[in-house]
Amino acid sequence: MSTQNVANRLVELCRQGNFDQAADELYASDIVSHEPPGTPNEVVKGFDAVRQKETDFNNTVEAWHGSKVSDPVIADRFFSVSMQMDITMKGAGRMNMEEVAVYGVKDGKINKAHFYYTPMQNS
Repeated sequence: MSTQNVANRLVELCRQGNFDQAADELYASDIVSHEPPGTPNEVVKGFDAVRQKETDFNNTVEAWHGSKVSDPVIADRFFSVSMQMDITMKGAGRMNMEEVAVYGVKDGKINKAHFYYTPMQNS
């Protein structure tokens, strides 16, 4: 799959709320995921570890109220999307989270994922 095809498929699945399917279908076995510095799981390597990181995050969510995903912006083997999530976190209440995700594609699979957002502050 081309970078454009991977990007389009990721956006399609995420807009349907099929985040797990997107990962299962599009992530490479050697994917490396980067979160902002100082956050838990700042760098996670390998498909199983990245999927576990996503499961751990999902377990902190009490309710999903909606999400939005922008159209992808493509450059060479990379693409980016803006994502917004309206969620209720366990013990933290309802909030809107926004991030920019930048993905690298190699051999038709996402092999790099960088997420840019402002981490929640502990009060």
